[in-house]
Amino acid sequence: MITLSGVTKAFNGRRTVIALDRVDLSIGRGEMVSVVGASGSGKSTLLNLIGALDRPTSGWVEIDGRRLDGLRDDELTRVRRDTIGFIFQFFNLLPTLSCLENVALPLHLRGWARKKAADRARELLGLVRLGARADHLPDELSGGERQRVAIARALAIYPPILLADEPTGNLDSSTGDEILALVGDLHQRLQATVVIVTHDRHVAEICPRTITLRDGRIVGDERR
Repeated sequence: MITLSGVTKAFNGRRTVIALDRVDLSIGRGEMVSVVGASGSGKSTLLNLIGALDRPTSGWVEIDGRRLDGLRDDELTRVRRDTIGFIFQFFNLLPTLSCLENVALPLHLRGWARKKAADRARELLGLVRLGARADHLPDELSGGERQRVAIARALAIYPPILLADEPTGNLDSSTGDEILALVGDLHQRLQATVVIVTHDRHVAEICPRTITLRDGRIVGDERR
């Protein structure tokens, strides 16, 4: 489902920083994998490359049987739109839109009819146990509820790949545990490939497989 071969990512400024250094990685369809490491180890860079948000300096990335090198920017946009759901630490909900409207937004951008998009959004809000909050604005929700809305939005197209960047980083431990349980439950139901980037070992341990990065290289690959 996800393959990286010899992937290096360098950032050039006053000096060159190697964020990833000749990384080889394969993640199978339906796996749930965590990626851990200290700040600056390359976790977010790895996620951005898997998510087609950035391009490697060398090497190549393959998503669902399709290599990304050589694709035009508009083709990468379609890969993200049709294949990948993103969950971010800071929710990134639009404050003037209701929960339902936030979840339906990716569907409107794909040209779905208003009623069809609204019906799917209600279905997803029910899936994350927020059906009764569909008409609320984000500011009327708790942090955990906002993250549930963000998860519902990420699932709008039922993507085969779900990428989460520190999904509990802005939540207290109890609410974070609820979100982790929800992600695990959705993984079982939808059989999506899930990759969670985290610095928290507790978060990592919900995944059957953990990749450890240090200085841009994979130094551990543990399966439970």
